[in-house]
Amino acid sequence: MSKKEQFIAAIQKSYQTDKPVIRLGSAILDGEIIGEARVSLPLRMMNRHGLVAGATGSGKTRTLQVLAEQLSAAGVPVFMSDIKGDLSGIAQPGKTNAALEERSQILGTVFEPKGYPVELYSLSGQKGSQMRATILEFGPILLSKIFELNETQSGVLAILFKYADDKDLPMVDLNDLKKVLNYLAEGPGAVEIKADYGTISTSTAGTILRKIVALEQQGVGTIFGEKSFDITDLINRVDGQGVISLLNISDVQDKPALFSTFMLSLLAELYHKLPEAGDLDKPKLVFFLDEAHLLFKDAPKAFLDQIEQVVRLIRSKGVGIFFCTQMAQDVPVSVLSQLGNRVQHVLRAFTPQDADALKQTVKTYPRSDYYAIDQILTTLGIGQALITVLNDKGIPTEVAATHLLPPTSIMGPMVQADYDQHVQQSDLYMKYKDPLDPESAYEMLTKRMEAHAKVQAEAQEEVVQAKKQKEETSVISDALNSPLAKQIGREVVRGVFGMLFGKSTRTKKTGGGLFGF
Repeated sequence: MSKKEQFIAAIQKSYQTDKPVIRLGSAILDGEIIGEARVSLPLRMMNRHGLVAGATGSGKTRTLQVLAEQLSAAGVPVFMSDIKGDLSGIAQPGKTNAALEERSQILGTVFEPKGYPVELYSLSGQKGSQMRATILEFGPILLSKIFELNETQSGVLAILFKYADDKDLPMVDLNDLKKVLNYLAEGPGAVEIKADYGTISTSTAGTILRKIVALEQQGVGTIFGEKSFDITDLINRVDGQGVISLLNISDVQDKPALFSTFMLSLLAELYHKLPEAGDLDKPKLVFFLDEAHLLFKDAPKAFLDQIEQVVRLIRSKGVGIFFCTQMAQDVPVSVLSQLGNRVQHVLRAFTPQDADALKQTVKTYPRSDYYAIDQILTTLGIGQALITVLNDKGIPTEVAATHLLPPTSIMGPMVQADYDQHVQQSDLYMKYKDPLDPESAYEMLTKRMEAHAKVQAEAQEEVVQAKKQKEETSVISDALNSPLAKQIGREVVRGVFGMLFGKSTRTKKTGGGLFGF
């Protein structure tokens, strides 16, 4: 048996299954694309999570598009972040050309242009249905990441949440957060929390407040509030196809901490709200986190611990997560170890750091009898990737350099007119368009502070009146005790006694008159 025949047999044995699969492409050996050496990913293994990595321009976004299309066709809903705003074309059939037809022919398929059901979302509300979450749904750990707080400031933020929870104060938007902060740092609550929570310094409170105001001034404070996004709206189907939910973040891509953390909040919400599902034939939802390195950059330990917990446990809820980034090293080891499916596009080794990253990536792949992993990783073409996934028994497959299938939808954005029409016709756009203003911590604490101020004013008025009365009493007392008052008093007493006893109290003068009497 020739090397090629051995290779085909090894690939077919490793990837063969009678279960539904996501077709990825065909394997490459010594530069030859071998159509019958099909590489695929079992649908039931999609909730074992995965990694799509590679250098800029290597085709990662189109790989995500291929995965999303086939998942949708299999009835599996998908959530994706659209960093550059160029994925909306998934909603419309692609256009065939000679290159696409040739590629499909080599892979043993027929190119059939097709569009898929798509929902368009936005954090600003300008490019799709508004996605919101309440402050309480975010929690202190995720908010600390958005505000880039240090450990001390994060601890104070945790106090605000603990107090709001203990006192049944719903924190919905940034106004609620500012009001609770002000109430506990400088308001009546400062004394109240001293024994149980400790005090909040004015400098720390001022720093947090400035972070909140800065976010509001950037025009993205609207992501906090009601109506909060219902996570079950991500799990929809149309005519048996899974809906592909695209979060367009092209207008906030300069705020990576914001959108990456928001996506993690959606994952956390899925984890907390979805029931246990066990092993399913296909996942309930597959979640793609593009530009994943932004999620982990400068992340505190508490934040990383939360990510690791969600990734480790959400599989049992029937949700798969695929991280997309440039290098595997962008993902912490504790998370990377949870990712059973790997699609690695070309890596560049232009610098010593690149060379070190290449060596580390090679170590994460199983040994191959057909490739020198370090060489193949640097010579892959656009639209090609080195793949190893879990087969339907959970065993890592043979490493395969793979020529990937092309997307069947438009590889780019919809034209603006079509985009706007698509948004306006969405029922979810109308559902989340207008914000709600429920009674929350802001209103509750405002009333409490007004009542406190009224009590203080009344107490102050009582003090003023008491002081005034005391001053009046003091004036009278001083007047009565003066020498003049005492002399007048004596004269009055004498006059009274004289009247009572018929005597004059005056001293009679003798011998002093003009006529001698």
